[in-house]
Amino acid sequence: MTVKLPILDIISELESALQTRDEVVLEAPPGAGKTTQVPLSLLSEPWLQGQKILMLEPRRLAARAAAERMAQTLGEAVGETVGYRVRLDSRVGPNTRIEVVTEGILTRLLQADPSLEGVGLVIFDEFHERSLDADLGLALTLQGRLLFGDVREQPLKLLIMSATLDGQRVSEFLHQAPVVRSEGKMFPVELRYGAPYRYGERIAERVVATVMQALEEQAGSVLVFLPGQGEIRQVYRQLQGKLGGSESLLLCPLYGDLSLAEQRRAIAPCQADSRKVVLATSIAETSLTIEGVRVVVDSGLSRLPAFDPNTGMTRLATQRVSKASATQRCGRAGRLEQGVCYRLWAESQQNELAAFTPPEIHQADLSPLALQLLNWGVSELSELDWLESPAPAPYQQALELLQQLGAAEQIDATEPRRWRLTAMGDAMLRLPAHPRLAHLMVKAKSIGQTRLGAELAAVLSERDFVSGAGVDVQLRLELLRGDRVVERSQKGVVARLKQQQQHFERLLTSISVESLPHPGAETAVGLLLAFAYPDRIARQRSGNRMSYQLSNGRSADFIEQDSLGKQSWLAVASVGGQQGRSSDRIYLAAALNPELLDRYFAGQIEEKVCVEWDERAGKLRAERERKIGRLVIERQPLEAITAAERRQALAGLVQRRGLDLFEWPVELMQWRARVQLMRSYCTDLPNPWPDVSDTGLLQSLSVWLEPYLSAAEVAKISKLNHFKALDVTAMLHGLLPWPLPQQLDEQAPQRFAVPSGARIAIDYTQSPPVLAVKLQEMFGCVDTPAVAGGRVKLMVHLLSPARRPLQVTQDLAGFWQGSYQAVKKEMKGRYPKHPWPDNPLEAVATAKTKARM
Repeated sequence: MTVKLPILDIISELESALQTRDEVVLEAPPGAGKTTQVPLSLLSEPWLQGQKILMLEPRRLAARAAAERMAQTLGEAVGETVGYRVRLDSRVGPNTRIEVVTEGILTRLLQADPSLEGVGLVIFDEFHERSLDADLGLALTLQGRLLFGDVREQPLKLLIMSATLDGQRVSEFLHQAPVVRSEGKMFPVELRYGAPYRYGERIAERVVATVMQALEEQAGSVLVFLPGQGEIRQVYRQLQGKLGGSESLLLCPLYGDLSLAEQRRAIAPCQADSRKVVLATSIAETSLTIEGVRVVVDSGLSRLPAFDPNTGMTRLATQRVSKASATQRCGRAGRLEQGVCYRLWAESQQNELAAFTPPEIHQADLSPLALQLLNWGVSELSELDWLESPAPAPYQQALELLQQLGAAEQIDATEPRRWRLTAMGDAMLRLPAHPRLAHLMVKAKSIGQTRLGAELAAVLSERDFVSGAGVDVQLRLELLRGDRVVERSQKGVVARLKQQQQHFERLLTSISVESLPHPGAETAVGLLLAFAYPDRIARQRSGNRMSYQLSNGRSADFIEQDSLGKQSWLAVASVGGQQGRSSDRIYLAAALNPELLDRYFAGQIEEKVCVEWDERAGKLRAERERKIGRLVIERQPLEAITAAERRQALAGLVQRRGLDLFEWPVELMQWRARVQLMRSYCTDLPNPWPDVSDTGLLQSLSVWLEPYLSAAEVAKISKLNHFKALDVTAMLHGLLPWPLPQQLDEQAPQRFAVPSGARIAIDYTQSPPVLAVKLQEMFGCVDTPAVAGGRVKLMVHLLSPARRPLQVTQDLAGFWQGSYQAVKKEMKGRYPKHPWPDNPLEAVATAKTKARM
């Protein structure tokens, strides 16, 4: 029976929109048929003028499936009118008019030809997934069209398609592009919620129980959404045990690392009188129609890469799905007939889900994007129009990684935001791999290890296909080479990796590199991993064969005892862990010969003198450290160091230990407080008063401490208590150039002359400054004393004859007129020898008793 696809109802509206506008947004629900019908329907449009349609898909499986379905509709083979291009596989012929490509392919096409000559329409399918490549592709397409629009006879048109997307927002970004909506015809799907989801729970058992329930209650095939391969394998094993190998029920995993044959087996129609259970990752959310499915079991979880800028590492994080993803998954059950969706969370938890999955551009490693942008001629993000721009800090970190890999350099040190590619960066761009792996391969060729580099890059470009066999990457290489027996479940992956390796080798033949010294064959693997991951060079912690210190400052441990634990040095390719934890787990590594560091990483090795306090010896210990990143390669005790080195080291010690190392006289603390007061109330720009707060002094040690430490002074300091003997007062007073000392004494005087004639010290360490004075000494004083040119009133503590506060005020006039009478009444009997006049404003100010007056 032929089913009319809902998308056909709005094709004429879509054609009209594209006739009048160069950008259009299409919203169509799952199952509407947009992926396979829209390109075919637009192929004969007059504005296309025989040019190609380029359609982007987020995954290889979806790209192949879409091309095959369209070719089947036309009664042709793939590669004729409709073809596809994905990594390691291409079916495109001279007559191909529709090319379905994965999103990364578009970036490479644009880099080769920014005008996309011969292409009349670019379709961004499933744009709601907001992959990094899709966002980058859209930004580059828009700028390429802007720069080369006058070269083309017909403008390049853009069509953004999605099932769950904030179409209005995309429309506004594309200058109010028209939005065409297909209502679709999804069959009703009954929702069945389960028990509340508990954060961190293992969901395999609940999934298995729900699948068994669905098989008993429902007809048709079942699509199960799980977060990753690990959960798929667990559920697969448990279901195999429960289903007992039934011939009428096919159990199929579906994820990206499976062979093409296994993926096709999962999505192909069942034979008559049989059904299947497909265990899939989020790969099955969009674009794919799995024949016969009318039941969905949704774990409510997905596993997404999340880049942690604090560690410079990307981790796979298991997250709750968004409402949009849950809708997509649910829709799989209603594409062909009425269906049922079992959700493994409570209905009350549905509103807790985020509306949309965060764009990858906000949580991804941006180094591939940065490399592409530099090749495009852009180093500042603001030069492109982004639907959502990458965050500046992760982008800066990506540039710094490229710099560490030798792929990028700053154009001018005075303009830190301007970068450009190096010759190494140009070479890396010719290899379709992550910048780390591209750098590995270029370096591999330079040391005469081209094949090994291609093998390593192939192995590292995919998720690890070996489990429970240790972390040594050498085992994976032996499986790839055929030196070990490959298990049946691994054959498809190994074949694909072998194909990838050969592809890399072919590309490397056309790249010219500068030759470097050849390391020994037994040390080359670790060296090449270090080229890719210089921030993960690792040294074993003393006395602990399970734990290592990485050059990025992190700690990493083996999950269990491993043969590599015999190695003091490693190059770590894969680590993982939880965000916020200081230690990670080592998943893939190789032994590293530390003697190679000086030969191949000399530019990244830093030497410095380190002076630390030795608690046991009770004195300063001087060492020369050689470090790569934060990892110490070697320490050498120093019996003698130069005065300059010692001066800098002592300043560093103060930076770490703090200002308590010094003696702080009361007078100096008051002086600092006076200077800070003037700094706070100074309106001059720039402010002439130095920052002498604790923070300010620690940040300016090179200004006030290091110049004071002459060779003679430096030689005197060998123990911590020697800091107490330094004349800090002289050091800090030197921060005030003339005439600031005079202004300080005038506007923030140490003492204030009260009416009695006494000069009372002001306490500037309190805020506001405090004048503590005997009450009788202030008779006749109406105006509250002030400093800083009258801008800061003192807090006057009026004291009893026993020097206890009777009143604290910044309003002397108000005190005399108000509460003075109550104070007089209470104190007159207690201190009868002292004057308590009825009118204090006319009384003689004095510090004496009545008799002595």
